[in-house]
Amino acid sequence: MTEIHDITDVYVRIECDLLVVGDSIMTDRHHAAGDNYEDDDPQNQIGGIIPAYPLSGWLRHGMESVVQQHGATACHPGESNADFRKADVYERDLEDGYHEKGACTDEPKEDDGCVIFDLFGGFNGVPGKLMRRPIKFSPVRSSVKYGRGQAEGHYRRLNRNVVSRNEADNREPLRNTAVDAVSNLEGCWHLSFREPKPEFLGLLATAIDYLNAHNTDFMHQLGGSRNFGAGIVYCDLINPLYEECELKRIFDRGKRSTSKMDEKDEQWESNHRHEIEDALAARIDGENE
Repeated sequence: MTEIHDITDVYVRIECDLLVVGDSIMTDRHHAAGDNYEDDDPQNQIGGIIPAYPLSGWLRHGMESVVQQHGATACHPGESNADFRKADVYERDLEDGYHEKGACTDEPKEDDGCVIFDLFGGFNGVPGKLMRRPIKFSPVRSSVKYGRGQAEGHYRRLNRNVVSRNEADNREPLRNTAVDAVSNLEGCWHLSFREPKPEFLGLLATAIDYLNAHNTDFMHQLGGSRNFGAGIVYCDLINPLYEECELKRIFDRGKRSTSKMDEKDEQWESNHRHEIEDALAARIDGENE
């Protein structure tokens, strides 16, 4: 049986009707097709990769909110000595639940600092202890490897026309903008702790719950085009006690959970969930002293 202190690899279930990623979507479309290729043709089934950068920012924002709910401040994602273009915004951040990056530790290469600094790293070459992978998606469900943190998703390039508001122009297009998007995304995101700690798992579990509960809040949506219904993510932490075969079973619509999976769910909720949440609270309380 897996011990809670040994868990390094975890999976977050992700479901999103429409995702427009501002940091680009990398596709595996066949460029050699030349003029015969139409990227919006349903017959052209395109897979690709959603970069970890926007996913990381989304998760970090949820984790920061959890830390702030505990009455603590979180490391600001920007450098404390950076030349910010909007200094007044940075100052308001510091007044609204953040501290300057690295202000929580005297020796960044030796001390942990706050839990956000510990997980995401900081300056002076200090790496974070949470590794975030990109999500590879495919429109073909049978080719999706959930154990590797992949998802089913359908890529399309959307075209939007900005039209004239002058009645005499009869809504003549002024310019066209193309947007890369993935629809009906369903799968999981693979995360790894370089160093397993109960408080890390506690922060991840509570942050995912928070993001799911606030998934229609503008600030907690993922990616761009939020005013157009994109970026509303339904998410939950898959039971870390599951084995790979049980992980695959979750996404098999023709199968139900096994009795062994039900036992692990009971064990997770009854024994481990409060343990990791208590560890997180103790860590944050210790930082506030």
